[in-house]
Order: sequence, then C-alpha cells, then structure tokens
Amino acid sequence: MSIEKQKLYNEIDTLPEELATQVINFIGYLKLTLADEEAPDSVTIKSKKDLKEKLKKGLDDIKENRVHSLNETFTKIDNI
Repeated sequence: MSIEKQKLYNEIDTLPEELATQVINFIGYLKLTLADEEAPDSVTIKSKKDLKEKLKKGLDDIKENRVHSLNETFTKIDNI
C-alpha cells in the first residue's frame, strides 16, 4: 500500500461513523469526475447546445439506419 493510501486509510479510520456515508459519496464523485475527464468528446455533454447537437446527430443516424445493436454498443463502451 502506498504512503498516500495508508494516510487516507488512517484518516478514514478516525472519522465518526456519521461521516462515513459522506466520504463514500465523495469518493464516488471523484471516480465519476475522473471517468468523465477520460471519456471521449463524442460521449460527453459539455453544454445544452452540445446535448442538442448530439441528440440531433443521433436522430439523423437513426433516419439513415446508422445504428448498432445493444451488444455492439455495450462492447464499444467497455472498450473506452
């Protein structure tokens, strides 16, 4: 275990029980933030305008039959 992780463990070990849920939620938030930063631009939403553009592109893809099965989609997601 690294020194940083040991320090983190020691801090968590001394927390009052009522703060444990808040710490767990914050750790989840940090992981989500990291995942969002590493995700390609094609799957992240930067603004309302970006969302509208991506939804429009998705609808255009459906109209043009440029679609994938759920299994293909999940495989692509797993490989991101």
